[in-house]
Amino acid sequence: MPPQISRARLERLLFDDAPHGDLTTDTLGITDRPGQMRFTAREPMVAALTADAGYILEFAGAKVTLCAEDGQRLDTGAEILRAEGSAGALLRGWKVAQTLIETWAGVATAARSIVEAARAASPGICIACTRKNAPGVKHFAVAAVKAGGAIMHRLGLSETILVFPEHRAFLMHESLAEVAARMRRAAPEKKLIIEVTSVAEGLAAAQAGFDVIQAEKFSPASIAELVAATRVLARPPAIAAAGGVNAANARDYALSGADILVTSAPYHAPPRDVSVRIGAQ
Repeated sequence: MPPQISRARLERLLFDDAPHGDLTTDTLGITDRPGQMRFTAREPMVAALTADAGYILEFAGAKVTLCAEDGQRLDTGAEILRAEGSAGALLRGWKVAQTLIETWAGVATAARSIVEAARAASPGICIACTRKNAPGVKHFAVAAVKAGGAIMHRLGLSETILVFPEHRAFLMHESLAEVAARMRRAAPEKKLIIEVTSVAEGLAAAQAGFDVIQAEKFSPASIAELVAATRVLARPPAIAAAGGVNAANARDYALSGADILVTSAPYHAPPRDVSVRIGAQ
């Protein structure tokens, strides 16, 4: 399995941590001594960025054998990767590779928990993670979300149309139907999505022709009410529940009839614990 992230980006991670080599290893005089390294799961997790971590170690000079793939569920003690090489290579790549897996396995594991909770109630439901990850790490976040079995809600502002109340503050007296018609003429190949804060507003947006109604901070009961109100339309929109969706309430939102659950919760998950053992050969 190839790395999910560009090699240049991964190499920059290593240079950021060790721009001029490893002073401790060099000072000890052990740089060229042969060694081995083994990464294992210290707790259950969904693997993410494994090949990327392996590439970092390879770029540092080690030979790597991958034992787990992104998206694979790992039990405690499961082997993730093995590496052989000089102490200099192993120790230089060690922490960057370990932290990469730990951080993004946390996101993947959290995403998987939401996916499984929701699909136990509604097998066809879509779980979409927002773009509200920490700035600068989007490539890693996308890979982890995919490993968890979810998709990206929006990769950014450039490829999707989502009208927020903050946009509508500038539209003066233009009706929702006029807004939808104008946007469809301007971008005929795009879906029109709008965020609403009440059932009445959601129904009005659906009647105006929006393709997806994003219901912000609705309760599951309110989602069910909006679903019932819009399903009778000739062209019912998809209903996306957003705001506060997590593993604890995903089942309830799935049972409400939502087509999509939009969440940022995986980005706040703690890292998963990876054990690393290094020794001389």
